[in-house]
Amino acid sequence: MDPEKETVKQLENEAITAVKGAASGSEDSLADFDWTEEEETIVRRKIDWHTVPLVTLLYMLCFLDRINIGNARIQGMGTDLNLYGTRFSWAASIFYIIYLLVEVPSNVLLKYIGARYYLPLLVFGFGFVSMCTAFVTTFEGLMGARSVLGIFEGGAMPGMAFFLSCFYKRNELLFRIGIYVSAASIAGAFGGLLATGLSLIPPWGVASMRIHTWRNIFFFEGIITIIIGLAAPIWMPTAPKDAWFLNERERRIATERLLREHRASPDEKVTWADVKRAVFCIHNYTCAMCFFLINITVQGLSVFLPTILADLGWSNTKAQLYSVPPYVAACAVAVAVAYASDKTKQRGIYLAVFSLIALAGFAILRWVEQPNIRYMGVFFVTIGAFPGGPGFLSWALNNSAGPSVRAVTSGYVVMLGTMGGIVATWTYQPFDAPKYYIGHSINLAGQAAVFCLSIFGIFYCMYENRVRAAGKRDHRLEGLTEEQAQDLGYRHPRFHYYT
Repeated sequence: MDPEKETVKQLENEAITAVKGAASGSEDSLADFDWTEEEETIVRRKIDWHTVPLVTLLYMLCFLDRINIGNARIQGMGTDLNLYGTRFSWAASIFYIIYLLVEVPSNVLLKYIGARYYLPLLVFGFGFVSMCTAFVTTFEGLMGARSVLGIFEGGAMPGMAFFLSCFYKRNELLFRIGIYVSAASIAGAFGGLLATGLSLIPPWGVASMRIHTWRNIFFFEGIITIIIGLAAPIWMPTAPKDAWFLNERERRIATERLLREHRASPDEKVTWADVKRAVFCIHNYTCAMCFFLINITVQGLSVFLPTILADLGWSNTKAQLYSVPPYVAACAVAVAVAYASDKTKQRGIYLAVFSLIALAGFAILRWVEQPNIRYMGVFFVTIGAFPGGPGFLSWALNNSAGPSVRAVTSGYVVMLGTMGGIVATWTYQPFDAPKYYIGHSINLAGQAAVFCLSIFGIFYCMYENRVRAAGKRDHRLEGLTEEQAQDLGYRHPRFHYYT
């Protein structure tokens, strides 16, 4: 028999044995249950319509409530709250400090509570905090509001990524994560337009607290988020096995197609072994470091782009409006890259190539003087950098085995990556205006490092796959029961890395 076919057959038998009886309480064994490709396509499309649009909307609100501080800054908040010197950077960075501390614990809670109520709770929470920020009158109050905002938003991105990973196969995941993370660029585009409109609302409220300009931005965006957060549980499922929009057979198909691929029960609990397996994975460090560097760019632009454009000599309103097109382009490219990556089952090569585009953009911003050419450089940066967030997160999740390990991995990788957001808040300082040589140089070096790490990740995964195909990792199975062998996760000799 062809060795490759023999290996595939062996993997199928192992999968069937590992998950036999685990799905849906059915009396039939997994080996006796089958479905057609057409049925699976119908199930996947139903899942698409009931998960991806909702998660995309929720993450757009998450990102909108995070970055509106940048829009508010040039609409008078900096003057009203005396955000002189490094105060604005501290207000921005305290959010990320709290954010990264809660990511892993939040995903563990998500695994126990379930996504249907936990994720909407987070959305309601950060919407309420955003609304309350409209009533802040001091720098200290702003610091407190941003700290609480970090608590609620910290679990959103890794939680939504883990939520989607519970519904999709490895080769389906990046496209869906790419769509929902592209909500960040949608929020960047929509945020500029929305901030412009809301800031023009005439002052209103009681005499002791007039809501105007930048306060309108926080208040109304917060109200919108609260309403959607309260309504989200009506639509959101928790897991394939109890998806309300599927019939009994479709729920079983949705559950068992993942069991056969991941070779683990979705109901398994998070253990310390799962935490160690995620923390000590070399590939996770590669993805996390790249996510860290990408975040310096993405989060930095999200907060400072209106300021950077205003420093080109444009009015505040023009700067807000001109921040829209780069985000629209970034959204379209990020989704297209995710689609192509899933179709080709390749991750690293796309991430490496697009990091070079971002690098070219920062080179333009660093050394070119003409405003219009520098604005073109902003397009290069957003197009090159924004596909990296979903790309590196998906790459890490693809190469993690078992729902519990993926839950820890998503929180852990995003936690380390979020440190880039802290650095981002200090890259563009007032003393470096209007050219921002330091900020652009930091990001240029960061994108060069992303390229190098992406190439390393490709070769590391290729090396591991070759070694395992040659049987040089089979010693890991010696003396193990079948259940213990399945618990090896990505260390299992039959586990194949995505490159």
